[in-house]
Amino acid sequence: MSLEWRPLEAVLGRIEARGRAGRLVAQFVRFGWAQAWSCAFAACVFAGLGLSMLLPLPIPRYDALLVYLVAVTAVFWALRLESGRELLAILGFHVVGLVFELFKVQMGSWVYPEPALTKLGGVPLYSGFMYAAVGSYVVRSWRLLDLRLTGYRRAATAVVAAAVYLNFFTHHWLPDLRSALAVAVLAVTWGTWVYFTVGRTRYRMPLALAFVLIGFFLWLAENIATLLGAWNYPDQAEVWTMVSLSKFGSWALLVTVSFVLVVAWKKRHALVESPSAHSA
Repeated sequence: MSLEWRPLEAVLGRIEARGRAGRLVAQFVRFGWAQAWSCAFAACVFAGLGLSMLLPLPIPRYDALLVYLVAVTAVFWALRLESGRELLAILGFHVVGLVFELFKVQMGSWVYPEPALTKLGGVPLYSGFMYAAVGSYVVRSWRLLDLRLTGYRRAATAVVAAAVYLNFFTHHWLPDLRSALAVAVLAVTWGTWVYFTVGRTRYRMPLALAFVLIGFFLWLAENIATLLGAWNYPDQAEVWTMVSLSKFGSWALLVTVSFVLVVAWKKRHALVESPSAHSA
């Protein structure tokens, strides 16, 4: 899929002609446009959450969301917004997310307060699509921005990511190692760069910084999702409050897990040894 939209590019071309500041603005808009396309599935999830609070529904809300998100997935495939291979990868995120949800809900970390016929162990099946939305973002960003990596330590990063995922289970009984694991993530990704294309220019940023930035926006999304009643944390049972900032760090760590899954799916195509394109 091409990100180029002729009316937008015509406007951006005139802005770029105004000099360096104009070029920066144009590139920022192009990057935002790419991010908007990458978040298309997540946007549909939030649209469903919002509309399901306003519209009268013939079935319980969580059940309606499941039907809606299955339909959205089918539409994305039919319109070739995501390939069959990409949908299989995103299904993996769905399964990993449901396992995580089943455990966390049983441990009382959060609850899904509304009734539903499609609940398993207190977890509505639609919830897996929220993790699928994260997977969709990573997969689509990779394709739309032509992501590549240099200096990526595949085995070491995978081991740390596995430890991160395991710690979210074991910290209920054993010491919480999130701080130590954050240091480990920084260590194994030190010197790893992610390259991406905006317009006709190649840029790069440290991989660890990408994890932090994505984690921050996921934390913002989590605040919106809980406000829309997707789920509730214990301190939100009576009245909505902002999600703890500690969840920002948790999301940044979980992004590591998502990233490793996508790299494993892409195999050798995720890496480049010596990018020849211009980088900024």
